[in-house]
Amino acid sequence: MSAAGEVVVGLVILVGLLGIIIPILPGVILIFGAIAVWAFMTGGATAWTVFAVSTALLVLSGVIKYTWPGRKMKDAGVANRSLVLGAVLGIVGFFVIPVVGLFVGFVLGVYLSELHRLRVGQQAWQATVHALKGVGLSMLIELLGALLATGIWVVGAVAA
Repeated sequence: MSAAGEVVVGLVILVGLLGIIIPILPGVILIFGAIAVWAFMTGGATAWTVFAVSTALLVLSGVIKYTWPGRKMKDAGVANRSLVLGAVLGIVGFFVIPVVGLFVGFVLGVYLSELHRLRVGQQAWQATVHALKGVGLSMLIELLGALLATGIWVVGAVAA
């Protein structure tokens, strides 16, 4: 692959990393796709090894991202219904209040659902805080996997 092609792949990976931090873009899919294109265009054992290791890291972080924070939220008593309502109101909020609406809608959705379920404002807010911690942990796990995959790609791009 040409140097210009590798720069484009690197930029797509960068956009993917930003997509993990700002959950508007499909970050992991962009990173996976960029590394896959790079491996296909570069060819050879090194490129395909980089692709395989990067894919394994992205898949592993994806599995951990959904299991570990989910278990922590369940242990804290956050209902799945609250997370679903938070996600729905987050999507609505994204369109109603540009940029910050996703966050505001999620918090509002979780809080209202927990308030309806628990009937006590303080307990509902504690559950909302646990949900926010779970979402933050989930994002950090996904970002760690993506950064490791990106690091493997950089090493492979230099070596190939």
